[in-house]
Amino acid sequence: MAQILDGKTAAAVAKAAITARIAAMAVAPTVVVVQVAGDPAADRYVKAIGRTCSDVGAGYALHQLPADVAQATIEALVRQLSGDAGVQGIIIQMPLPAHLDSAAVIACLDQRKDIDGVHPVNAGVVANGGSGLVPATPAGGMAILRHYGIEVRGKQAVVIGRSAVVGRPMAWLLLKADATVTIAHSRTANLADVVREADIVVAAIGKPRFVTRDMLKAGAVVVDFGINVAADGTLCGDVDTANVLDHVSAITPVPGGTGPMTNVMLIENLLAVDLRPLPWKD
Repeated sequence: MAQILDGKTAAAVAKAAITARIAAMAVAPTVVVVQVAGDPAADRYVKAIGRTCSDVGAGYALHQLPADVAQATIEALVRQLSGDAGVQGIIIQMPLPAHLDSAAVIACLDQRKDIDGVHPVNAGVVANGGSGLVPATPAGGMAILRHYGIEVRGKQAVVIGRSAVVGRPMAWLLLKADATVTIAHSRTANLADVVREADIVVAAIGKPRFVTRDMLKAGAVVVDFGINVAADGTLCGDVDTANVLDHVSAITPVPGGTGPMTNVMLIENLLAVDLRPLPWKD
């Protein structure tokens, strides 16, 4: 039977240290989330961020915009928050609706306050093997693997999904940890055959129970970033967890796997924010 990589346990250890650090600060830092309404899974995630901030003593605010919000409106809000000295961390809840230009919205964000690591400057640093504001979701996945002592070096890893928020940065982090990494996606030929070669499988595609038993090598380690709302309102991942438990060696559950650790990594990034003037700006 697979080892359950419980994110709540790993997050509790990290949260205790973060809480002590914030308690020692003269002024607690504040996180602001910008969310466009209409995604039930995002609603749950945003509430979880708020709970994490409350747990560790950080400030929190949510700006929830209507589903039909105009491009100019959300850009103006992000610019306003970027210039607000009382805001240390900003999260633009992704994905944004199709009618919005996500790249243009992100470009309005002060990269120093980008605690979700989505700004192209921060993403570029990670892609080149540097350190900084690493995207919180993949950083949380890596933290779980470290917490449970799962060796990454020298392993074959397949990341299913190539999003800028999870798939690609997770691949970069695995590569930095000396894994041999393949990124698979919707256009990958013989996808199941590619995934079946992996010692470590990362699912980040947003399709409920897409990864099935026959796609996985016996004894593989599975990191499931999927957060999907089923018809009955329950959460499920991108992996058919119930049917792979006796086949894989370890797996993150949904809920309670990568999610709790993701929120902790957001606060880790918040505490790493450096608002000193950028050297190439006045």
